Amino acid sequence: MATPVDLSAAALTVIGDVSRISAAGFSGFFKKDCADLARKLSLLSHLVEEIKNSGKFSVDYDFRTDSSSLLASGFSDLNLVLHAAKELLSAANNFDDSELSGVIMDGRTKKIFFQFQCVTGNLEKALANIPYDCFGISEEVVEQVDLIRAQLRRSVERYGGALDSIRASDQLQDKENNPSLSGGCGITFRSSDEVTNLEKLQNLSTSSDVNVAKDSPSKDSLVIPDEFRCPISLEIMRDPVIVATGQTYERVYIQRWVDGGNTTCPKTQQKLKNLTLTPNFVLRNLISQWCEEHKIEHPMPLVNGRIKQSDGTFRDVTADIIAIGDLVRKLSSLSIEERRAAVAEIRSLSKRSTDNRILLAEAGAVPILVKLLMFNDRQIRDNAVTCLLNLSIYGNNKGLIMLADAVPSLVEVVASGSAEAKANAAATLFSLSLVDENKIIIGGELGAIPALVDLLRDGNPEGKRDAATALFNLCMYQGNKGRAVRAGIIGALMKMLTDSMEDEALTILSILVGHHDAKAAIGKTSMIPALVDRLRRGGLPRNQENAAAILLSLCKRDEGNREFLIRLGAVVPLSEIADSGTERGRRKAAALLEVLRQVRRR
Repeated sequence: MATPVDLSAAALTVIGDVSRISAAGFSGFFKKDCADLARKLSLLSHLVEEIKNSGKFSVDYDFRTDSSSLLASGFSDLNLVLHAAKELLSAANNFDDSELSGVIMDGRTKKIFFQFQCVTGNLEKALANIPYDCFGISEEVVEQVDLIRAQLRRSVERYGGALDSIRASDQLQDKENNPSLSGGCGITFRSSDEVTNLEKLQNLSTSSDVNVAKDSPSKDSLVIPDEFRCPISLEIMRDPVIVATGQTYERVYIQRWVDGGNTTCPKTQQKLKNLTLTPNFVLRNLISQWCEEHKIEHPMPLVNGRIKQSDGTFRDVTADIIAIGDLVRKLSSLSIEERRAAVAEIRSLSKRSTDNRILLAEAGAVPILVKLLMFNDRQIRDNAVTCLLNLSIYGNNKGLIMLADAVPSLVEVVASGSAEAKANAAATLFSLSLVDENKIIIGGELGAIPALVDLLRDGNPEGKRDAATALFNLCMYQGNKGRAVRAGIIGALMKMLTDSMEDEALTILSILVGHHDAKAAIGKTSMIPALVDRLRRGGLPRNQENAAAILLSLCKRDEGNREFLIRLGAVVPLSEIADSGTERGRRKAAALLEVLRQVRRR
């Protein structure tokens, strides 16, 4: 049996290969699928490094015992999936979509969609089966893996239903041109007699292992009308839109096709005279009625021109749908003045009510607004970012904004926009990061944290407050704390302590101080005297609480800091807080006093 030493080295090699492929950029029809999977794989490097450095990898480790075999087996499964994922990325990135003929979902395309579903599901399963306690994995990395697994589960759901749809479609197509998929997960994508790692995944999964989302509880007995399915995804459409050739697609998938640089209709291969996506309200209502008749849950807040209110009643919004649809179309007008007027009106509408936020998103405003973030007109840019901020308040819209790849543009606005736009872009990043898995995406490789730290240090008061809120929320995820420290957040917080923003500064410091990089950075500043000064000056009770909590963390394992606090005279204000402060303040102050008494006794 291969040892975890060998397996971890191989896994790191695969992850390194994936990172190099990703750095070169993905293209074509599966561009976003590849980028999403590659990002998740890259994040696993921390896990593999810790497994490699685990004490379980000692030379004399006995892999003949049951527990040792379990450790090696758990990591072996992960290694197998990583190799399969690398092969899939290579195949999908090299897929030549120019050869697609007639119907977009030809046999090769369907297989790759299914492979993404299979690899994603098995990667989540492999991560679930690793005995983290046995390997001694740190809490920070376990937390990161948990978030990655949550992302993977959502990806499986997104690909869910693909297998059933493919099989149903294959039965209706010419078997010679579109052979049906083989059973299980044993699919090849190079030649019929070549064995790949994907085929080996048959041993890791059964039909019940992959969470395939059903279109209904009795999917096998229910036939979904072909016109209700997107020709690209083969799934029932949530937001059907019409392209210039008159064909209808699910908005998300046709937008992905267009964003990939394609200018033809996927189904007919005709040249698109324009790239306008017009909502197909008639078909959307038909789908809603069909779902209602067959008792199928359809993920649409808008049903038959009506929106469900908080009291359970429905409000007819047919007139609003028409008006908002016209307004959204004007966002793509050739007239700058018409665009300006449209985005200003959408800003006003999106501020007023949740219903408007739903209708604007349903009308396809999100991807257009994201593109306008980089438009060469300041008025349009500023209003566009505020529109996205307002739209993000409605929970379901957060996913649409992330799917539209808004984060890189929002980061650019934070870095180089007007003062108002910087603040609103930072507030939007905060709103999006309220979804836990978005914390990884926003704080990861997209440069959001350095841009927010710069705004925290150099922005106007409003920008600083919004940047502080966003950074606080992002740093709730352990993996982002080190990124924030490396971006210079400790220096920025030190400056804030003297700029009448100590409330925000102390709140962020209270969640950063447990990180070893943060402690090291604090040691290079005059932060400790400033914190003791906050204890003496009183002010808001929560600021005294946070100052005491930060000092307690700094002193727990640092003899030098303890002695420094005593020399600074911290005992007196701490004693006052321990006697008459808030409950939390008394607790923290008492604990810190006990630590300092140990030094004085010695």
